[in-house]
Amino acid sequence: MENPQSNVALVFQALGDPTRRTILEHLGNGPASVSGLAAPLGITLAAVVQHVQVLEESGLVRTEKTGRVRICTINPAGLAVAEQWLRARRPVWEARLDRLGDLLAEAPVKPSA
Repeated sequence: MENPQSNVALVFQALGDPTRRTILEHLGNGPASVSGLAAPLGITLAAVVQHVQVLEESGLVRTEKTGRVRICTINPAGLAVAEQWLRARRPVWEARLDRLGDLLAEAPVKPSA
């Protein structure tokens, strides 16, 4: 059985790289070949393959080889891991911000001299 915490770590590690985020944004428009992903990035095909491997290992991307072409697609379940992690923490963050707002509203305003 997979450890959910390790999945979260892999997803956020993958999302931490700007090149991988750019790849995901590109894949948001639909499936693309690895060479198609490499062209606008201005990096080598080998570098794109490494980024795609990280995205695939994190569960954010799926790849399928058709002949000599590797096609990449976004895996929505991978994005759901990050979304669930953030959603679980949102009430705590909102409560802290609400308390801060209450404290600021109660603070006396000092006239400027």
